[in-house]
Amino acid sequence: MSQEIIPGDPGSPVILHVPHASRELIGSGLLPGPAEIAEELDHLTDAHTDVIASRAAGAAARRPWTLVNRLSRLVVDPERFPGDDEEMLASGMGPVYTHGYAGRRLRAGDPDRDAALLKDHFLPYAEAMTTLVSRRIAATGRAVIIDVHSYATEPLPYELHRDGPRPPVCLGTDPVHTPDWLLGAAEAVFPETGRNSPFAGCYVPLDYWGRDRSVSAVMIEIRRDQYMREPGGEPGAGLDRLARSLAALVDAVP
Repeated sequence: MSQEIIPGDPGSPVILHVPHASRELIGSGLLPGPAEIAEELDHLTDAHTDVIASRAAGAAARRPWTLVNRLSRLVVDPERFPGDDEEMLASGMGPVYTHGYAGRRLRAGDPDRDAALLKDHFLPYAEAMTTLVSRRIAATGRAVIIDVHSYATEPLPYELHRDGPRPPVCLGTDPVHTPDWLLGAAEAVFPETGRNSPFAGCYVPLDYWGRDRSVSAVMIEIRRDQYMREPGGEPGAGLDRLARSLAALVDAVP
């Protein structure tokens, strides 16, 4: 399985979602050599966000549920839209990346291979998240997804919106699924935030997206200089501070 669900308190509606923390690769048709792939992983992996989420879950008064992607986004990116309306296709970074962070060719075009990767990894991941959300709704009446990411301090070439602010913590919102109370809680626990720049939106399973307000969501994008050495280096003292803030956000869910 490409994803791992770490159980939380039966009464908790909160799901910490960690889609981009892994560097694990499997046979997926990548063309560059090991050094080039390592460079891609350094720049594109949301390093240590799984550790931040794990420590936050352990520190929260009521443990949230956690879904972690155990494969690199270079295999498939579970947060992309599967159709032609995915804007990151313009950078060659739809669900199956054909290009890397600086435009390097990662794969030759192969629709059959892409279809197999979606079938083997993308669709089971989406199904696992959808099932987890549905079970939280069944148990608690709602689901609250907190999407945990990081982003480079300096803009990377692949970014489509790299000219805007790059705050210590960027909050990604959705007009339907990010209620004022959740946004306010996130702004209260993370002292320096901005909204939807350089990255916008948050993950909601397509079965619920835009149609079911029992699912709330917010994306937490942490600028990497706040907790690690870039690119791809070791974490620093800021990691524990961010984990405590994330735990406080979990505890702020009514």
